[in-house]
Amino acid sequence: MRAQVLTEEIGPDGLQLQDKPDPVPQPGMPVIEVKSCGVCFPDVLITQGKYQLRPEVPFIPGTEVAGVVSAVAEGETAVKVGDRVLATAMIGGFAEKTVAPTAMMLPMPPELSFDEGAALGINYQTAYFALKIRANLQPGETVLVLGSAGGIGVSTIQVAKAMGAKVIAVVHRTGAAQMLTELGADHVVQLEEGWGDKVKELTGGAGAEVVMDPVGGDVFDEALRQTKRGGRYVIIGFAAGGIPTVKINRILFRNIAVMGAAWGEWIRTDMAEVGRIQEALNAMIADGLRPPVSVRYSLEDLPQAISDLAGGKVKGKAIISIAD
Repeated sequence: MRAQVLTEEIGPDGLQLQDKPDPVPQPGMPVIEVKSCGVCFPDVLITQGKYQLRPEVPFIPGTEVAGVVSAVAEGETAVKVGDRVLATAMIGGFAEKTVAPTAMMLPMPPELSFDEGAALGINYQTAYFALKIRANLQPGETVLVLGSAGGIGVSTIQVAKAMGAKVIAVVHRTGAAQMLTELGADHVVQLEEGWGDKVKELTGGAGAEVVMDPVGGDVFDEALRQTKRGGRYVIIGFAAGGIPTVKINRILFRNIAVMGAAWGEWIRTDMAEVGRIQEALNAMIADGLRPPVSVRYSLEDLPQAISDLAGGKVKGKAIISIAD
């Protein structure tokens, strides 16, 4: 099989397309013929050696797999050959075949293509986890989404709308407003001087009940000001690079809850949460939610996909299409 192998932790330049032996199924670890694999921010970090999971090089990266089960170990009952599945492989996804634990393998919704299934991946699981399980979002509340043109931002907009929320999308990149509106954002605010005043105007001066922040960095302080009294500020990541500090007095006197939403860490102690979240997402998919695929790359072009994502050139979700 062909696979992209990380030989050095130097970013996309450390990737090499190589021929590797086909994986062999093990108990609880079926083989998947990979059709599509999503490109996510952890992929950027893992190629740089900056992710919390740091396998010894050389290894095959790739996390968000959509494909068909092609081989199972004797006695395997959780899945069978021919099943269309989604899997969170953590590593191994950027290849024509991979293995994944059955605990992290789910039936792919029949409404989705393989590219859409790979786009569902970590982002939609994270969005639902952050909005519902951590922030307890209620219908009719307002969600302020930072970094809204990225993968997490797009999934958050769609999941929040499916949960009955009003969505204000804040975006740094220009030219994304139409895409965000089509995805369901009620309002789009450009991240420029005075953006906080625009949010105040849109919320009648009150702010948003829930703020979703996958960005961090310099935007944190102003975004915290736009959180409604008694609201919830959810930290998902630090895509901007800087880890901000919290001014505790602002949290105290406005009764704001600042919370983390680290989906990967949560499921380490409760793998069944993946299935429960997917059931909720499947209901949204049945009602019409479709993960948008913004750009497709070939397996050969994975280094370019990683570079484009790291450089902020991808609006929405990038997919590696590996097989028809």
